[in-house]
Formats: sequence, structure tokens, C-alpha cells
Amino acid sequence: MWSAKIFTLYPEFFPGLLDMGMYKRAREKNIWKLDIVNIRDYALDKHGSVDDKPFGGGRGMLMRADVIDHCLINNQNNNPTIYLSPKGKTLNQDMVKNFSLQNGLNILCGHFEGVDQRVIEKNNIEEISIGDYVLSGGETAATVLLDSVLRLLPGVLGAEGSLQEESFNDNLLEYPQYTQPREWEGKKVPDVLLSGNHAEIKHWRLEQSRSITQRLRPDMWQKYNKNKN
Repeated sequence: MWSAKIFTLYPEFFPGLLDMGMYKRAREKNIWKLDIVNIRDYALDKHGSVDDKPFGGGRGMLMRADVIDHCLINNQNNNPTIYLSPKGKTLNQDMVKNFSLQNGLNILCGHFEGVDQRVIEKNNIEEISIGDYVLSGGETAATVLLDSVLRLLPGVLGAEGSLQEESFNDNLLEYPQYTQPREWEGKKVPDVLLSGNHAEIKHWRLEQSRSITQRLRPDMWQKYNKNKN
């Protein structure tokens, strides 16, 4: 069973969207499990303090290293721990696949102005970013991360083959898709998709993926050509 353990100041945020649809069904089938740890339960004073002002000045508050470390020590397992941070490595599909092949993940959700760097270094926590923008806390990012990973677990998505044709596989974006009606507001479904010729459809889709990737994501296009050669 794949295990997600989330360390947060706001446990009421979870399971949230992860308690719906295929993820709820997968959890009920014991394909994965979710444990929520309230960091505030591990405060070291009677006031329940979890943050303080940053040394050197600056706005906002910083989550304390001693509190977080106490929390991590009391909830140890063998799974990798990541901290969701704007200065981390940008999440990509290769990383997501790797996470899905682990036994699970520990996810530390930051808040306020972030986390004391010392606890990250002491515990060899990997910093991961879901994009070049700032959120109010790591809980939203944790949901995005888990959404991307859980759908890759065997038995969660159902149509296993469809995973092979999604965007970012083989460094190509996904081709356009169409359904009924065949004509809508003067726009018709491409004839090749109605032909029944699977070889031609496959070729058309590949060419569409190549064209879209080259136009919209030149960085991915370069990787695609490099791997192809």
C-alpha cells in the first residue's frame, strides 16, 4: 500500500479533494493511505508556539526548526521526506513517476514565511516546487503533488493504457481530442479520426503532438529530439 504522510499546521485541509472520485475509491480499496500529522501537537512550550521572527529581520514569521524536528522524529518511517517550497526543484513527470514507485512520501507543508533551513539540512529533506509562483501554504501544493502521483498507482485510474499517451510522456504534449457532435459551430472533427484507419490516426496524433510541443514547449522539443537521436 502506497502511504502519504502530511505534516501540516492545518490538518482540517485534508483529505479535501483527495476524498472524492477515484482517489476515495482507491483509498477504500487500500491501494493507498493518508496520514495527517498536526505539527502544532509537537510544540515545545505551553503556548503551542510553532513559529518566530526570522533572525536578521524581515517580514512575517518562520516555522521553528526544533518543533518540526520533534514532529518528524516522532513520526519516522523509511519514506523520503519533501518540503514544498518555491525555491525547490520544479516538479516534473519524471519526478512524479519516481515518487509513485516509492513506498510512499512524507510531505512537509510550510506556512508563514517558510521553514528554518536547519531542519531541512539536518533531515536531508528534498525541496520541491510545483511552479514559479507563491502560495499561502504548502497544503494546496501537497494536494497537487498527490494528485499527480496517486493517479499513476496501479488500480487507481482504471484505464492503464491511457497513461502512456498523456502529455509529458516521451517529452511530447498530448494531441488534440474530439467527441460528439461531429460538427459544432462550423468546426468539424478532423476526417482522419473518422476514417477507422488506426495506423493513419496514430501517425496524425504523433504529428500533432510534435507540432504542438515544438510550438508551445521548445524546451521539451529539444529533449524529445535529443532522446530520439
